[in-house]
Amino acid sequence: MIKVGILGFGFMGRMHFKCYKTLDNVHIVAICDTDKSKFDKVSVIGNIPGTEQSLDLTEIKLFTDFDNMLKQVELDCISITLPTYMHRDFTIKALEAGIHVLCEKPMALDEKQCQDMIATAKKSGKVLQIGHCIRFWPEYAKTKQIIQSGEYGRVLVATFRRLSSAPEWSWNNWMVETGKSGGALIDLHIHDTDFVQYVFGTPKMVRTAAIKGPSGDFDHLITQYIYDDEKIITAEGGWMMAPGFGFEMSFNIILEKATITYDCTRKPTLKIYPIDGEAFTPEVETNDGYLSEITYFIKKVVGQKVPEIITPTDSLNSIKLVLAEKQSANSGKEVTIQ
Repeated sequence: MIKVGILGFGFMGRMHFKCYKTLDNVHIVAICDTDKSKFDKVSVIGNIPGTEQSLDLTEIKLFTDFDNMLKQVELDCISITLPTYMHRDFTIKALEAGIHVLCEKPMALDEKQCQDMIATAKKSGKVLQIGHCIRFWPEYAKTKQIIQSGEYGRVLVATFRRLSSAPEWSWNNWMVETGKSGGALIDLHIHDTDFVQYVFGTPKMVRTAAIKGPSGDFDHLITQYIYDDEKIITAEGGWMMAPGFGFEMSFNIILEKATITYDCTRKPTLKIYPIDGEAFTPEVETNDGYLSEITYFIKKVVGQKVPEIITPTDSLNSIKLVLAEKQSANSGKEVTIQ
């Protein structure tokens, strides 16, 4: 039996709880949050559905202090679903305690913090995985598979969008404080930056235009990822949409022999339009991205061989990319990726 803990019990903590509860041979034994009222709330708001139901915590030990949790409960692994500015310190503490760690994205706020986390994971010999769930999201995973198969030729143009109104639902409004979240560029847009490098590799340069918003930092931006060939890859992200807009993640990918489109706000969400033939919706995995990433994490914890979908270095590289985008936005110039 794999004994799991959850540190931070807001929207993402509850999402991880929901996923772990579906897995065989996995038992959630402890949850920690400094705000004990979180244990009584029926639901916690996020930018997608999934945490509306009440949860049965009667068989789980509840803590408001992480050190006490480590002293009193034996854990095999832990989900760290805290605000970004806390990721480094609590990840290191858990790894040094001999616990495998699944830490929510983004990895941290700067490269040095990421490097500290990676170094500690190597020293401890424990698994460190960062929650870049879009790599596991069924429609995105299927699209990557289609692109790499070459069935429809090479990619000519790809545009990604991730848009939201301001995340005023976050605990103590931490997400709209740039020193805690990095603003929409680091917290929200990094999903698409990470997927771009996952599918297409590290770009040669980035060119970003951005404006500042409620976080005091860049909260709406458009980036072009420049490669050695002629394909055009862009991503737009931000949380400056008017209240009531909700949430949209979408993409349009033009290949030589087809166009692939995805939009989470429509049904069906994913469609392929071949140049020759009728449009259709391909079959995708039925699990959502959160469950797939957590299943992958548990497989790594128990030593099962799995394909390399996400590594700590990948997550560090995504931080490097968004920080290069920030530099480009500040300078108004293209930034070369080192």
